[in-house]
Amino acid sequence: MAVPKYLKRYLRVQRDEMPALSRITERVSVEFDPEMGLEELRNIHKTSIKEYRKLRESLDIEVMDSLAYADSSDRLRLYTKSFLELPEASPSLLDLKAAIVDRLLEKCICCERRCGINRKKGEKGFCRLTDVSRYASEFLHMGEEPELVPSHTIFFTGCVFACVFCQNWDISTCPECGTEVDPRKLAKLVDIRRLHGAKNVNFVTPTPHPHTVLKIVQEMSTNTAVIWNSNMYHSKEIAEILEGVVDVYLGDFKYGNNECALKYSKVKNYLETVQPNFEFAYETAEILLRHLVLPGHLECCTKPIAEWVAEHIPQVRFNLMFQYRPCYRAMEYPEIARHLTLEEEERAIAIVREAGIEDLLV
Repeated sequence: MAVPKYLKRYLRVQRDEMPALSRITERVSVEFDPEMGLEELRNIHKTSIKEYRKLRESLDIEVMDSLAYADSSDRLRLYTKSFLELPEASPSLLDLKAAIVDRLLEKCICCERRCGINRKKGEKGFCRLTDVSRYASEFLHMGEEPELVPSHTIFFTGCVFACVFCQNWDISTCPECGTEVDPRKLAKLVDIRRLHGAKNVNFVTPTPHPHTVLKIVQEMSTNTAVIWNSNMYHSKEIAEILEGVVDVYLGDFKYGNNECALKYSKVKNYLETVQPNFEFAYETAEILLRHLVLPGHLECCTKPIAEWVAEHIPQVRFNLMFQYRPCYRAMEYPEIARHLTLEEEERAIAIVREAGIEDLLV
């Protein structure tokens, strides 16, 4: 397997040659009162994120300087160790982010469905989740992309999509299933898994659970890369919060048009949401993009996705996936009630290569 071309920072975090972005954020001091109004908190965040960016830039410069030496890896590990020994701020920018998201739950806009219900009072929107998060499983996953494994994968229950071909439908359609998250205990598991060889913590279906993800990250003590494994349908407000928390967006780009998104996932304004989110992720972190090829959808979905990625976010790891099988309610839709043909797989590879995607994983 070729080494990923565009996940350089993440790979250094794996080797403890750079601090994970959340470890930088928790060392940015911020003065705020959790009882402040939401807009006041967001304005403080807007100012404080600039301090985070300056600190991150200085760390990146140190990395570039170290690369000139033959013992660059040793130098980077020593520098990272020294940085991580610096005291965490209290309160920190990470604390502020958690406080903001907690307030957003009172009129929920975690995803672009923007239901506006008060999840803290037990109200439920499309995802049918309150402020209580549950997970179906957590384990060292060996079936993810090669550069991710072993990946400490945490499968949250519930989802903001309603994909008719969902392979995890038993989890996504049952938000009340699973184990209730205790952020401190789960964070301790993240730390233990990291010490046992996990290369990251991989939050699966996190879109309706950003408050819980942040609470877990707050409690983590190891230098662990955070993977946001999602459909990229989070709101722009959440996108701003995720800067300085997420190291790699493991983002699904499912559809090349809004019509297919509405038909198969019951979601509106798909491209208007996921494209800006991918662009913001491109500016603030690294991306491992997944595209699951659907039968009969090469021209309407695969082709426009590949072309858009090549033009707007070219330096990403692109995983072209052929694992589609007609699950859940897919048999109700004759056009996708089958597996891909060999000809479709070959055509999909040709489409992506013709678009100019450089870092392709098949």
